[in-house]
Amino acid sequence: MTDDPAGTRQATPERPSTPTPAVSVALVVAIVLVATNLRATLTGVGPLLPQIEHDTGLSPTWGGLLTTLPLLTFALTSPLVGRVSHRIGTARLVVFALLLLVAGTVIRSLPGSGFLFVGTVALSAAIACGNVLLPSVIRRTVPANRIGAISGLYVAVMGVVAAVSSGVSVPLANTLPGSWHTALAWGLVFAVVALAVWIPRIRHDQPAPAGSTHARIPWRSGLAWQVSVFMGLQSLGFYTVLAWLPSILARQGTTAEAAGWILFYYQVIALIASSAAPLLTRGRSDQRWVAVSAALLVVAGFGVLLAAPSLALLSVTLLGLGGGTCLVLALGFQSQRAADHTQAAALAGMAQSIGYLIAAVGPLALGAIHDATGEWTLPLVVLGSLSLLLAIMGYGAGRDRFLPTAGAHPKS
Repeated sequence: MTDDPAGTRQATPERPSTPTPAVSVALVVAIVLVATNLRATLTGVGPLLPQIEHDTGLSPTWGGLLTTLPLLTFALTSPLVGRVSHRIGTARLVVFALLLLVAGTVIRSLPGSGFLFVGTVALSAAIACGNVLLPSVIRRTVPANRIGAISGLYVAVMGVVAAVSSGVSVPLANTLPGSWHTALAWGLVFAVVALAVWIPRIRHDQPAPAGSTHARIPWRSGLAWQVSVFMGLQSLGFYTVLAWLPSILARQGTTAEAAGWILFYYQVIALIASSAAPLLTRGRSDQRWVAVSAALLVVAGFGVLLAAPSLALLSVTLLGLGGGTCLVLALGFQSQRAADHTQAAALAGMAQSIGYLIAAVGPLALGAIHDATGEWTLPLVVLGSLSLLLAIMGYGAGRDRFLPTAGAHPKS
Protein backbone atom coordinates (compact mmCIF):
# COMPACT_ATOMS: atom_id res chain seq x y z
CA MET A 1 0.00 0.00 0.00
CA THR A 2 1.29 3.50 -0.78
CA ASP A 3 0.02 7.02 -0.27
CA ASP A 4 2.54 8.65 -2.56
CA PRO A 5 1.57 8.87 -6.24
CA ALA A 6 5.21 9.07 -7.22
CA GLY A 7 5.87 5.81 -5.46
CA THR A 8 8.64 7.21 -3.29
CA ARG A 9 7.20 6.37 0.13
CA GLN A 10 6.48 3.01 1.66
CA ALA A 11 3.72 2.29 4.15
CA THR A 12 5.71 -0.41 5.94
CA PRO A 13 9.32 0.62 5.77
CA GLU A 14 12.23 -1.69 6.27
CA ARG A 15 15.51 -0.07 7.04
CA PRO A 16 18.13 -0.74 4.37
CA SER A 17 20.89 -3.07 5.42
CA THR A 18 23.91 -0.77 5.55
CA PRO A 19 27.01 -1.16 7.68
CA THR A 20 26.80 0.42 11.11
CA PRO A 21 30.40 0.91 12.18
CA ALA A 22 31.37 2.25 15.57
CA VAL A 23 31.82 6.00 15.68
CA SER A 24 35.54 6.73 16.04
CA VAL A 25 36.91 9.80 17.77
CA ALA A 26 38.78 10.72 14.58
CA LEU A 27 35.55 10.67 12.57
CA VAL A 28 33.73 12.84 15.10
CA VAL A 29 36.62 15.31 15.13
CA ALA A 30 36.61 15.45 11.32
CA ILE A 31 32.86 16.10 11.23
CA VAL A 32 33.06 18.74 13.95
CA LEU A 33 35.91 20.56 12.19
CA VAL A 34 33.84 20.84 9.02
CA ALA A 35 30.97 22.16 11.14
CA THR A 36 33.18 24.91 12.58
CA ASN A 37 33.54 26.29 9.05
CA LEU A 38 29.86 26.37 8.12
CA ARG A 39 28.96 29.64 9.89
CA ALA A 40 32.09 31.41 11.14
CA THR A 41 32.71 33.40 7.95
CA LEU A 42 29.04 34.42 7.66
CA THR A 43 27.71 35.50 11.05
CA GLY A 44 30.39 38.13 11.60
CA VAL A 45 29.20 40.17 8.62
CA GLY A 46 26.03 41.55 10.21
CA PRO A 47 27.70 43.38 13.12
CA LEU A 48 30.34 44.77 10.72
CA LEU A 49 27.85 45.84 8.06
CA PRO A 50 27.60 49.49 9.16
CA GLN A 51 31.41 49.83 8.93
CA ILE A 52 31.47 48.01 5.59
CA GLU A 53 28.76 50.25 4.14
CA HIS A 54 30.49 53.38 5.42
CA ASP A 55 33.93 52.46 4.09
CA THR A 56 32.81 51.08 0.71
CA GLY A 57 29.91 53.41 0.02
CA LEU A 58 27.45 50.51 -0.32
CA SER A 59 23.80 51.48 -0.04
CA PRO A 60 21.57 49.65 2.48
CA THR A 61 20.09 47.73 -0.46
CA TRP A 62 23.50 46.44 -1.51
CA GLY A 63 24.33 45.75 2.12
CA GLY A 64 21.17 43.67 2.38
CA LEU A 65 22.15 41.78 -0.74
CA LEU A 66 25.53 41.02 0.82
CA THR A 67 23.81 39.26 3.74
CA THR A 68 21.30 37.47 1.48
CA LEU A 69 23.85 36.36 -1.13
CA PRO A 70 25.09 33.34 0.88
CA LEU A 71 21.58 31.90 1.10
CA LEU A 72 21.01 32.34 -2.63
CA THR A 73 24.38 30.71 -3.32
CA PHE A 74 23.45 27.79 -1.06
CA ALA A 75 20.22 27.33 -2.99
CA LEU A 76 21.96 27.29 -6.39
CA THR A 77 24.97 25.18 -5.39
CA SER A 78 23.43 22.50 -3.17
CA PRO A 79 21.81 20.36 -5.93
CA LEU A 80 25.18 19.96 -7.68
CA VAL A 81 27.16 18.68 -4.70
CA GLY A 82 25.96 15.07 -4.72
CA ARG A 83 26.92 14.47 -8.35
CA VAL A 84 30.36 16.05 -7.93
CA SER A 85 30.96 14.01 -4.78
CA HIS A 86 30.06 10.84 -6.69
CA ARG A 87 32.60 11.69 -9.37
CA ILE A 88 35.61 12.67 -7.26
CA GLY A 89 34.94 11.25 -3.78
CA THR A 90 33.57 12.83 -0.63
CA ALA A 91 36.88 13.52 1.14
CA ARG A 92 38.35 15.09 -2.01
CA LEU A 93 35.35 17.38 -2.35
CA VAL A 94 35.55 18.34 1.34
CA VAL A 95 39.22 19.29 0.87
CA PHE A 96 38.43 21.23 -2.31
CA ALA A 97 35.60 23.04 -0.51
CA LEU A 98 37.90 23.97 2.37
CA LEU A 99 40.50 25.32 -0.08
CA LEU A 100 37.76 27.31 -1.84
CA LEU A 101 36.63 28.60 1.54
CA VAL A 102 40.15 29.83 2.27
CA ALA A 103 40.42 31.48 -1.15
CA GLY A 104 36.97 33.07 -0.90
CA THR A 105 37.65 34.41 2.59
CA VAL A 106 40.94 35.97 1.48
CA ILE A 107 39.35 37.50 -1.64
CA ARG A 108 36.48 38.93 0.41
CA SER A 109 38.97 40.67 2.70
CA LEU A 110 40.76 42.49 -0.13
CA PRO A 111 40.06 46.21 -0.68
CA GLY A 112 37.24 46.91 -3.13
CA SER A 113 33.53 46.15 -3.05
CA GLY A 114 33.86 43.83 -6.06
CA PHE A 115 36.17 41.52 -4.10
CA LEU A 116 33.66 41.64 -1.24
CA PHE A 117 30.90 40.13 -3.37
CA VAL A 118 33.07 37.70 -5.38
CA GLY A 119 34.65 36.36 -2.20
CA THR A 120 31.25 35.99 -0.56
CA VAL A 121 29.96 33.88 -3.47
CA ALA A 122 33.07 31.68 -3.45
CA LEU A 123 33.08 30.99 0.29
CA SER A 124 29.30 30.46 0.27
CA ALA A 125 29.63 27.83 -2.47
CA ALA A 126 32.27 26.11 -0.34
CA ILE A 127 29.99 26.17 2.71
CA ALA A 128 27.14 24.73 0.61
CA CYS A 129 29.37 21.72 -0.12
CA GLY A 130 29.92 21.18 3.58
CA ASN A 131 26.22 21.61 4.35
CA VAL A 132 25.30 18.87 1.86
CA LEU A 133 28.21 16.51 2.47
CA LEU A 134 27.92 16.22 6.25
CA PRO A 135 24.55 14.37 6.13
CA SER A 136 26.06 12.03 3.53
CA VAL A 137 29.17 11.39 5.63
CA ILE A 138 27.03 10.75 8.70
CA ARG A 139 24.68 8.41 6.81
CA ARG A 140 27.61 6.35 5.52
CA THR A 141 29.71 6.17 8.66
CA VAL A 142 27.42 6.52 11.69
CA PRO A 143 25.05 3.83 13.05
CA ALA A 144 21.39 4.73 12.58
CA ASN A 145 20.80 5.05 16.32
CA ARG A 146 23.62 7.62 16.61
CA ILE A 147 22.69 9.87 13.67
CA GLY A 148 20.59 12.18 15.83
CA ALA A 149 23.35 12.57 18.42
CA ILE A 150 26.06 13.33 15.86
CA SER A 151 23.74 15.73 13.99
CA GLY A 152 22.98 17.47 17.27
CA LEU A 153 26.69 17.72 18.06
CA TYR A 154 27.64 19.40 14.81
CA VAL A 155 24.64 21.74 14.97
CA ALA A 156 25.72 22.74 18.48
CA VAL A 157 29.27 23.39 17.27
CA MET A 158 27.94 25.51 14.40
CA GLY A 159 25.88 27.49 16.87
CA VAL A 160 28.75 28.12 19.25
CA VAL A 161 31.10 29.23 16.49
CA ALA A 162 28.39 31.40 14.93
CA ALA A 163 27.74 33.14 18.24
CA VAL A 164 31.45 33.66 18.88
CA SER A 165 31.95 35.04 15.38
CA SER A 166 29.09 37.50 15.88
CA GLY A 167 30.52 38.62 19.20
CA VAL A 168 34.20 39.04 18.33
CA SER A 169 33.92 40.59 14.86
CA VAL A 170 33.54 44.21 15.99
CA PRO A 171 36.19 44.01 18.77
CA LEU A 172 38.61 42.43 16.28
CA ALA A 173 37.87 45.15 13.71
CA ASN A 174 38.59 47.81 16.34
CA THR A 175 41.81 46.12 17.47
CA LEU A 176 43.52 44.48 14.51
CA PRO A 177 45.29 46.31 11.67
CA GLY A 178 43.10 46.28 8.58
CA SER A 179 39.88 46.91 10.53
CA TRP A 180 36.90 44.93 9.22
CA HIS A 181 38.94 43.46 6.38
CA THR A 182 41.02 41.51 8.88
CA ALA A 183 38.04 40.76 11.13
CA LEU A 184 36.23 39.09 8.23
CA ALA A 185 39.15 36.68 7.78
CA TRP A 186 39.63 35.47 11.34
CA GLY A 187 37.70 32.25 10.66
CA LEU A 188 40.51 31.03 8.40
CA VAL A 189 42.04 29.31 11.41
CA PHE A 190 39.17 26.77 11.42
CA ALA A 191 39.61 26.02 7.72
CA VAL A 192 43.36 25.45 8.10
CA VAL A 193 42.88 23.05 11.01
CA ALA A 194 40.13 21.19 9.13
CA LEU A 195 42.37 20.85 6.08
CA ALA A 196 45.09 19.30 8.22
CA VAL A 197 42.63 16.62 9.35
CA TRP A 198 40.86 16.00 6.03
CA ILE A 199 43.81 15.87 3.61
CA PRO A 200 45.06 12.53 5.05
CA ARG A 201 41.54 11.10 4.71
CA ILE A 202 41.83 11.37 0.91
CA ARG A 203 44.03 8.25 0.94
CA HIS A 204 41.04 6.16 2.05
CA ASP A 205 38.53 7.87 -0.22
CA GLN A 206 37.89 6.80 -3.79
CA PRO A 207 35.44 8.11 -6.39
CA ALA A 208 32.68 5.77 -7.44
CA PRO A 209 33.69 3.12 -10.00
CA ALA A 210 33.09 3.95 -13.66
CA GLY A 211 29.58 3.03 -14.72
CA SER A 212 28.27 2.97 -11.14
CA THR A 213 25.09 4.75 -10.18
CA HIS A 214 24.48 7.88 -8.22
CA ALA A 215 21.25 8.86 -6.57
CA ARG A 216 19.03 11.20 -8.53
CA ILE A 217 17.72 14.26 -6.70
CA PRO A 218 14.25 13.07 -5.59
CA TRP A 219 12.19 15.94 -6.99
CA ARG A 220 9.12 13.68 -7.45
CA SER A 221 9.13 12.27 -3.92
CA GLY A 222 6.50 13.49 -1.50
CA LEU A 223 8.68 12.52 1.43
CA ALA A 224 11.64 14.47 0.02
CA TRP A 225 9.44 17.54 -0.38
CA GLN A 226 8.28 17.22 3.22
CA VAL A 227 11.89 17.08 4.38
CA SER A 228 12.80 20.02 2.12
CA VAL A 229 9.91 22.27 3.10
CA PHE A 230 10.48 21.47 6.77
CA MET A 231 14.11 22.52 6.28
CA GLY A 232 13.00 25.71 4.52
CA LEU A 233 10.35 26.80 6.97
CA GLN A 234 12.53 26.31 10.03
CA SER A 235 15.29 28.28 8.28
CA LEU A 236 12.81 31.02 7.35
CA GLY A 237 11.76 31.36 10.98
CA PHE A 238 15.35 31.56 12.21
CA TYR A 239 16.58 34.07 9.65
CA THR A 240 13.44 36.19 9.99
CA VAL A 241 13.91 36.45 13.74
CA LEU A 242 17.55 37.42 13.23
CA ALA A 243 16.61 40.03 10.63
CA TRP A 244 13.49 41.59 12.09
CA LEU A 245 13.19 40.88 15.83
CA PRO A 246 15.08 44.07 16.85
CA SER A 247 12.78 46.14 14.61
CA ILE A 248 9.67 44.44 15.99
CA LEU A 249 10.80 45.09 19.57
CA ALA A 250 11.82 48.67 18.78
CA ARG A 251 8.26 49.33 17.60
CA GLN A 252 7.15 48.37 21.10
CA GLY A 253 9.60 50.78 22.75
CA THR A 254 12.49 48.41 23.44
CA THR A 255 15.90 50.08 23.22
CA ALA A 256 18.36 48.95 20.57
CA GLU A 257 20.77 47.68 23.24
CA ALA A 258 18.06 45.67 24.99
CA ALA A 259 16.84 44.26 21.67
CA GLY A 260 20.39 43.14 20.91
CA TRP A 261 20.63 41.26 24.19
CA ILE A 262 17.23 39.66 23.61
CA LEU A 263 18.44 38.49 20.20
CA PHE A 264 21.57 37.07 21.85
CA TYR A 265 19.37 35.30 24.41
CA TYR A 266 17.32 33.80 21.57
CA GLN A 267 20.44 32.31 19.99
CA VAL A 268 21.60 30.91 23.34
CA ILE A 269 18.24 29.22 23.91
CA ALA A 270 18.29 27.81 20.36
CA LEU A 271 21.80 26.48 21.00
CA ILE A 272 20.70 24.80 24.24
CA ALA A 273 17.70 23.28 22.47
CA SER A 274 19.80 21.97 19.59
CA SER A 275 22.20 20.40 22.09
CA ALA A 276 19.37 18.73 24.00
CA ALA A 277 17.32 17.63 20.98
CA PRO A 278 19.19 14.32 20.49
CA LEU A 279 18.01 13.27 23.97
CA LEU A 280 14.41 13.64 22.80
CA THR A 281 14.98 11.51 19.71
CA ARG A 282 17.38 8.90 21.10
CA GLY A 283 16.19 5.45 20.08
CA ARG A 284 13.23 6.89 18.14
CA SER A 285 12.99 6.16 14.44
CA ASP A 286 9.56 7.77 14.40
CA GLN A 287 10.01 11.44 15.23
CA ARG A 288 6.65 12.83 14.16
CA TRP A 289 5.51 14.12 17.51
CA VAL A 290 8.86 15.61 18.45
CA ALA A 291 8.78 17.57 15.17
CA VAL A 292 5.15 18.63 15.65
CA SER A 293 5.74 19.69 19.27
CA ALA A 294 8.82 21.72 18.34
CA ALA A 295 6.95 23.45 15.50
CA LEU A 296 4.04 24.28 17.81
CA LEU A 297 6.49 25.95 20.21
CA VAL A 298 7.47 28.20 17.30
CA VAL A 299 3.79 28.92 16.60
CA ALA A 300 3.32 29.84 20.27
CA GLY A 301 6.41 32.06 20.20
CA PHE A 302 5.13 34.12 17.29
CA GLY A 303 1.67 34.16 18.90
CA VAL A 304 3.04 35.66 22.13
CA LEU A 305 5.07 38.21 20.16
CA LEU A 306 1.86 39.24 18.37
CA ALA A 307 -0.57 39.23 21.29
CA ALA A 308 1.70 40.30 24.15
CA PRO A 309 4.90 41.93 22.84
CA SER A 310 5.80 43.01 26.37
CA LEU A 311 6.49 39.31 27.05
CA ALA A 312 9.39 39.29 24.60
CA LEU A 313 11.56 37.02 26.74
CA LEU A 314 8.83 34.38 26.85
CA SER A 315 8.35 34.71 23.11
CA VAL A 316 12.01 34.25 22.23
CA THR A 317 12.32 31.39 24.74
CA LEU A 318 9.57 29.52 22.90
CA LEU A 319 11.04 30.45 19.51
CA GLY A 320 14.51 29.34 20.56
CA LEU A 321 13.38 26.03 22.05
CA GLY A 322 11.25 25.17 19.03
CA GLY A 323 13.63 26.51 16.40
CA GLY A 324 16.76 24.89 17.82
CA THR A 325 15.02 21.51 17.97
CA CYS A 326 13.63 21.88 14.46
CA LEU A 327 17.10 22.63 13.07
CA VAL A 328 18.55 19.39 14.46
CA LEU A 329 15.55 17.44 13.14
CA ALA A 330 15.79 19.08 9.70
CA LEU A 331 19.44 18.11 9.30
CA GLY A 332 18.90 14.68 10.79
CA PHE A 333 16.04 13.89 8.39
CA GLN A 334 18.43 14.40 5.47
CA SER A 335 20.42 11.41 6.70
CA GLN A 336 17.70 9.31 8.28
CA ARG A 337 15.24 9.31 5.39
CA ALA A 338 17.89 8.20 2.86
CA ALA A 339 18.57 4.59 1.98
CA ASP A 340 22.33 5.11 1.64
CA HIS A 341 24.96 7.83 1.71
CA THR A 342 24.65 8.75 -1.98
CA GLN A 343 20.94 9.20 -1.56
CA ALA A 344 21.60 11.26 1.58
CA ALA A 345 23.71 13.63 -0.51
CA ALA A 346 20.94 13.87 -3.11
CA LEU A 347 18.27 14.48 -0.48
CA ALA A 348 20.45 17.02 1.34
CA GLY A 349 21.10 18.80 -1.95
CA MET A 350 17.38 19.12 -2.60
CA ALA A 351 16.45 19.99 0.98
CA GLN A 352 19.08 22.68 1.30
CA SER A 353 18.42 24.12 -2.14
CA ILE A 354 14.70 24.48 -1.43
CA GLY A 355 15.33 25.34 2.20
CA TYR A 356 17.76 28.18 1.71
CA LEU A 357 15.75 29.60 -1.18
CA ILE A 358 12.77 29.84 1.18
CA ALA A 359 15.04 31.26 3.88
CA ALA A 360 16.37 33.92 1.49
CA VAL A 361 13.00 34.97 0.11
CA GLY A 362 11.08 34.84 3.40
CA PRO A 363 12.60 37.77 5.32
CA LEU A 364 12.52 39.95 2.19
CA ALA A 365 8.85 39.15 1.56
CA LEU A 366 7.89 39.73 5.19
CA GLY A 367 9.78 43.01 5.18
CA ALA A 368 7.83 44.05 2.09
CA ILE A 369 4.56 43.18 3.85
CA HIS A 370 5.62 45.36 6.77
CA ASP A 371 6.50 48.23 4.44
CA ALA A 372 3.10 47.94 2.76
CA THR A 373 1.06 47.80 5.98
CA GLY A 374 3.25 49.88 8.27
CA GLU A 375 2.79 47.31 11.05
CA TRP A 376 4.15 43.95 12.15
CA THR A 377 0.73 42.38 12.76
CA LEU A 378 0.26 40.78 9.35
CA PRO A 379 3.89 39.56 9.07
CA LEU A 380 3.57 37.86 12.48
CA VAL A 381 0.28 36.26 11.45
CA VAL A 382 1.97 34.97 8.30
CA LEU A 383 4.88 33.61 10.35
CA GLY A 384 2.49 31.85 12.72
CA SER A 385 0.60 30.32 9.79
CA LEU A 386 3.82 29.13 8.14
CA SER A 387 4.85 27.60 11.46
CA LEU A 388 1.63 25.58 11.47
CA LEU A 389 2.65 24.36 8.02
CA LEU A 390 6.05 23.54 9.56
CA ALA A 391 4.24 21.25 12.01
CA ILE A 392 2.41 19.49 9.17
CA MET A 393 5.63 19.00 7.21
CA GLY A 394 7.36 17.77 10.38
CA TYR A 395 4.66 15.15 10.88
CA GLY A 396 5.31 13.82 7.38
CA ALA A 397 9.11 14.07 7.46
CA GLY A 398 9.30 12.59 10.94
CA ARG A 399 7.73 9.25 10.00
CA ASP A 400 9.94 6.16 10.08
CA ARG A 401 10.23 5.95 6.30
CA PHE A 402 12.96 6.26 3.74
CA LEU A 403 13.33 6.97 0.05
CA PRO A 404 13.63 3.92 -2.21
CA THR A 405 16.80 3.34 -4.20
CA ALA A 406 14.95 3.03 -7.53
CA GLY A 407 15.79 6.65 -8.40
CA ALA A 408 19.46 5.91 -9.03
CA HIS A 409 20.80 6.15 -12.56
CA PRO A 410 24.16 5.54 -14.25
CA LYS A 411 26.82 8.14 -13.75
CA SER A 412 27.09 10.35 -16.80
